[in-house]
Amino acid sequence: MALKKKPVTGMKDILPAEMAIRDYVIRLIKETYATFGFSSMETPCVEHIENLCSKQGGENEKLIFKILKRGEKLKIHEARTENDLVDGGLRYDLTVPLSRYYANHANELPSPFKALQMGNVWRADRPQRGRFRQFMQCDIDILGEPTILAEIELILATTTLLGKLDFKNFTIRINDRRILKAMAAYSGFAPETFDTVFIILDKMDKIGMDGVAQELAKEGFAQESIDRYLSMFREVTEGIEGVRYLRDRLDGVLDAQYADDLEMIMKSVDAVKNADFKIAFDPTLVRGMSYYTGPIFEISMDEFGGSVGGGGRYDEMIGKFTGNDTSACGFSIGFERIVMLLLERGYQVPGTAGKTALLIEKGMPADKLLVVLNEADKLRSAGTQVTIAVMKKNKKFQKEQLTEEGYETFQEFFIDKM
Repeated sequence: MALKKKPVTGMKDILPAEMAIRDYVIRLIKETYATFGFSSMETPCVEHIENLCSKQGGENEKLIFKILKRGEKLKIHEARTENDLVDGGLRYDLTVPLSRYYANHANELPSPFKALQMGNVWRADRPQRGRFRQFMQCDIDILGEPTILAEIELILATTTLLGKLDFKNFTIRINDRRILKAMAAYSGFAPETFDTVFIILDKMDKIGMDGVAQELAKEGFAQESIDRYLSMFREVTEGIEGVRYLRDRLDGVLDAQYADDLEMIMKSVDAVKNADFKIAFDPTLVRGMSYYTGPIFEISMDEFGGSVGGGGRYDEMIGKFTGNDTSACGFSIGFERIVMLLLERGYQVPGTAGKTALLIEKGMPADKLLVVLNEADKLRSAGTQVTIAVMKKNKKFQKEQLTEEGYETFQEFFIDKM
């Protein structure tokens, strides 16, 4: 059987030019989030299959790369269900593993715990622009903080990072799952149908208001409920006034404190922000994960044409492990999409040390090679990046290749001139 050169579908090889940007972004993420008090931590890439299939991950649970049992535990001929064959899977996000991690180590961690976790995740999804089956995620989470200070800090930390990467004019879209539920209840939808309603609502940006109305009607919902529901979306605005409008419209159905908290988050972020972006209320924002319990948010960028990050509050997930609910809120940036956009704009890593190539004649004797090695050592000690290479016949082409790799200066060493 012939060996294959290309990576597995949905995976990719990373060339040095991209790797340089990835390494820089990772360093900047760690430095920036550290200034907000986040501590790095890590979880295994393999998670218990019971945790991954706990109905916390929404549609992602259909995309798990599952791992067969090993050795004597794998009894294929005796298996009746998939559970008899599988006991683990590759994590599809970092939130479920973080919740298990916190449940296991809570007594060893500060409260609140501000976690930074970066690592690869895997989803058996259809590959497309900016989406792969293996990709890096970057999450910050605050566990044990019940107030909106968590949401404010997460948004400010994330937007500060994006500002340092020269992203401008992006939008933080924000909503609250409890407002979503109150709007559905006010319109006459039964609680058990909320998930169906929200799945359709989530298509608003693709199919428009009329498309949402048609799909709701196809599901058999009463026209009166559909009309009442969509009338709110027609009248609400994206600013703080929109939050106030729904607080008043949903009086008696929605706890006014939820709307007041959302307004406070928006005001606080807007007053303190140090990057060029806007924060906007979006009542159509749903977020696919079923574990969200309060405020939710996404980053929208026109140059990508979609979301490059998101998060929200998930106060009930850790309780699935411990039996006691723990306040939790997180924000994840789309690392792969951020890197893709930087590559497309020809981003140059700032402050990169000078790069020098020392080209030596073929057959350089040991005593003269030592001179070159000492010269390279001096340059490296001064902070210069140095590579040593044997001269090729086509020296011009060799220098052109090195220039493409970022080498700015060249030194040539010939045997008879040393």
